[in-house]
Amino acid sequence: MSKETKLLSVIEAAEKLGVSRWRVNQFIDKGRLPAQKVGRSYVILESDLQLVENRQTGRPPKDKDEK
Repeated sequence: MSKETKLLSVIEAAEKLGVSRWRVNQFIDKGRLPAQKVGRSYVILESDLQLVENRQTGRPPKDKDEK
C-alpha cells in the first residue's frame, strides 16, 4: 500500500497551478499550502496542490438585496 510521494519546488508547483511563483509563496505564507523549508527553498507535496487548485478567487458576490 505504498503510494509514491512527489515533491515539487515552488516553480514546479506554480506551473502546475497556472499561477506565479509569488502567488505560491503567498499561499505558503498564509498557511493555505503546506510546505517544508529545505535550506533556502520550499518543497511542496504534489498531493497538497488540490488544497488551492479549486479555490475561488476574489470577493463573494453581494446579494441583490444588500446595499
